[in-house]
Amino acid sequence: MADPLAPGLHIVATPIGNLGDLSPRAVDTLKRADRILAEDTRVTAKLLAHIGAKTPMLRYDDHTGGADRERIVAMLGDRAVALVSDAGTPLISDPGYKLVRAARSAGHAVHTVPGPSAAIAALTLAGLPTDRFLFLGFLPAKAKARADTLAEIAAVRASLVLYESGPRLGDTLAALVEGLGDRDAAVARELTKLHEECVTGTLAELAARYRDAAPPKGEIVVVVGPPPAIPEVSEDELDAALDEALLRLSPSRAAAEVAERLGMPRKRAYARALERSR
Repeated sequence: MADPLAPGLHIVATPIGNLGDLSPRAVDTLKRADRILAEDTRVTAKLLAHIGAKTPMLRYDDHTGGADRERIVAMLGDRAVALVSDAGTPLISDPGYKLVRAARSAGHAVHTVPGPSAAIAALTLAGLPTDRFLFLGFLPAKAKARADTLAEIAAVRASLVLYESGPRLGDTLAALVEGLGDRDAAVARELTKLHEECVTGTLAELAARYRDAAPPKGEIVVVVGPPPAIPEVSEDELDAALDEALLRLSPSRAAAEVAERLGMPRKRAYARALERSR
C-alpha cells in the first residue's frame, strides 16, 4: 500500500485538452488525496474515471464563501486536499488564490504539481517575443472598461496574453487594434486537441478575419506582440521640428504636434518648446 500523501493543499494542473498531458505525479496525487476540490465536479469526474481514481470531491469555485473555505482549511492539518480547475493550472484565471493564502496563514503546507497552461502553450506557438509577457486573463466585456484597461497597458514593452471566447473574439480584436495599434499577434484555439490551430498576422488582419466569420469554437488565447521600438529623437531633430511648429502654434500645441509626429514623450517636447519660445 502506498504511503499516505503529505497533509496540506496540493495544487494540481490538469490537461487543457489532451489527456496524455496529465503527468504521472498528478495522477498519483489525485489518486492518493483525501479530497479533491473541483471547479466543476462533473468535469473532474471524467478525468478521475480516465485514471481510475475514486477520490471524493467537493466543489470549489468563485462562489465558495468564507465559511466553506474555513472548513476546507481546517482539513489541511491531517488530510491531503488537492485543488484542480476544469482545465490547466489552477489559479491562472481560475479561483483558488484566497484558499492558498488562507492555508498559508493557518500554517499549513502548500504543494504544487505543475503542468499544462493555455497561456504558456499559446506563447510557444505564436512566434512572438517571450522574454517578457503580461497575462491579462479575460478583458472586461463592456467597451468603456475594456478601452480603459488597454490604455493602462498600451505602453508596456512585453507580449500580452489574454483569454477570450468565440462570440466575443471579433469585438475584442477590433478593440485591440484601436487601443494598441496594429501589432503582430496570434489567435490560438483548441490547444493540444485534434483541431489545434494558431493563426498569426497583424491585429488588423486578424480582426478582419474574425469580424464576419462564424464564432470559432473552443477556448481561445490571443497573444499580442510588444509595441514597436521608438527611435531616439536627437536634440537637433527636436529643435528643428519645434522651431517650425512654434511659427504657427503655441508652445503647448506645438509640443503636442511634434511629439505625435516624432513618436516621443509629450513632456520632453513641451519642456523644450518652452525653452525655444523664450
